[in-house]
Amino acid sequence: MAFTPLNALNAFLVVGRRRSFAAAANELGISPSALSQSVRQLEARLGVPLLTRTTRSVSLTDAGQRLMERAGPSVENALEALRTATASAGEVTGRVRLSVPTIALRTVVTPILLRFAARYPRVEVELRVEDRFVDIVAEGLDAGIRPVEALERDMVQVRLSKRYRFVVVGSPAYLKRKGTPQRPEDLLDHDCVNILMPSSGVRYAWELERGKKTWRIPVQGPLLCTHEATLIAMAEAGLALMYAFEPTVMPSLKRGTLRCVLEPYAASVDGLFLYFPSRAQVSPAFRAFLDVAREVTAERP
Repeated sequence: MAFTPLNALNAFLVVGRRRSFAAAANELGISPSALSQSVRQLEARLGVPLLTRTTRSVSLTDAGQRLMERAGPSVENALEALRTATASAGEVTGRVRLSVPTIALRTVVTPILLRFAARYPRVEVELRVEDRFVDIVAEGLDAGIRPVEALERDMVQVRLSKRYRFVVVGSPAYLKRKGTPQRPEDLLDHDCVNILMPSSGVRYAWELERGKKTWRIPVQGPLLCTHEATLIAMAEAGLALMYAFEPTVMPSLKRGTLRCVLEPYAASVDGLFLYFPSRAQVSPAFRAFLDVAREVTAERP
């Protein structure tokens, strides 16, 4: 790839957003070595390091962070203008970049994406599924989806779901073999498949509530996992109890392969929200996505 400052700047921005040379090279359609050379040439021309590289990760230096925050929106607008130049009059094109948690995929994100893709076939949606908190501004994303409790106050918040519960569930076979817990403290005597927090590697303590009283139970069991579908499969197989986002296990509850226990103690939260910076220059593609998200949410019972 021939070196030009603008090509190199765009290459750097993609690496900074992806935090990976391999992923950025795949997006740009070039080799990782050519991409690395381009970024190094940009660093040499500017006289400052923009990225900190290790064998496992890539992170932004302070100078890199400033460059990404200042140049990223302008470069994206220029690329969007080039894409729009080839579009028909009134046709929406471009890319929407989102960070979403695992629990939002099936019940919230999928219905929106299906309608959006059918209506705007020339818009590409980049979906990053991650359960850590994400600084969408620093990572060059349009928006994220998270529980309202995790959001900064300066973000625009658009509700995508009603209030929901986290419930404790078990298979009929497990409950027959081990009995049914009656109080939160009883969970300490039960086998539990547990959530391993991806961002920290910490075992999640199950949260329960009743009235004004709350519990955080440090459950133990035979399995720690970050993959929700695996946890559900193991719970259905009778391995242990599971703590779950209620909509994700609703099909299992309806089939009878799982049953709720400790239901009077189920913890509830205010719902899932789409969030984005209040001062953001919203692209036509993201504006279209936002409109579809509101439309689908309004139709939900």
